[in-house]
Amino acid sequence: MSQQLSRVVLIGQDIELRIVSLIVRCREIAKEVLLFDTGSVDDTLALAREVDCEIIPFSEYPSPSELCQVLQRIGHSEGITLFIPVSPTWKLSDLPLSVNRAREGWDVHHLYRAEGDGDPDEVVLSETELGHLIVSKAGCSALAELEPSATSASLDASLKVRLVKATKPIQLAQRQSLATASRFAQLFYWMLESKHPLLLFGIPGIVLFVLGYRLSGDLASMFTELNSTSIGVTLITIAMTLIGLFAMMVALILYIMGKQVARVQHQYNWPKGNA
Repeated sequence: MSQQLSRVVLIGQDIELRIVSLIVRCREIAKEVLLFDTGSVDDTLALAREVDCEIIPFSEYPSPSELCQVLQRIGHSEGITLFIPVSPTWKLSDLPLSVNRAREGWDVHHLYRAEGDGDPDEVVLSETELGHLIVSKAGCSALAELEPSATSASLDASLKVRLVKATKPIQLAQRQSLATASRFAQLFYWMLESKHPLLLFGIPGIVLFVLGYRLSGDLASMFTELNSTSIGVTLITIAMTLIGLFAMMVALILYIMGKQVARVQHQYNWPKGNA
């Protein structure tokens, strides 16, 4: 029976926009999540501490052997460990592939990037760019004892080892729906669904105000004498302008009041739902 994935180790720096979601997602698939920080200068470390993630600092990017040495030194050597370098090109959608490989029972599964098309058994492990690294307890001990110039052929033949050179992913054309075609489409769709006051009152108010304002500028030249027609058109134009202005004010007031009500409900933990 293969061992279970017990921990995920995230490796990277300056990933404050992704660190919390990554830790939460990884805790759904493993019991423990560690962060090997390679020199963050933003709020990555502070955010990781807020979600109780253990942090191990590194002065430079570690090699596979150094990763396993640190893992043994801090006493985390039991079970399967998945090392994931969080680079700008890495996506959360790549996580399931690594997790599936971790469940296959490898002692060492090394996804790497390197120049040239040489034999994976002859690639120096310390010179590769890490894609992901999966190690069991035995695999972790074997990697930790390797020399800097060692290759996968230096590992014990009894271990289940596989090195895979990463290839450039195929970019497929993505279909987009109307709701995701643009930011404006998303905003407009949300306003329609939520019956937002800025849509119900604001847009009609702007239209009426602009029409009334434009018509009022032509009244002096359109009518040269005072009669029932000119008075009626003038009153309609004034009413249109005032109604548009009033509608815009109502939209802003309702929007501000909605924000205040939502803040009060959140502050006092009011139950959501219809009264």
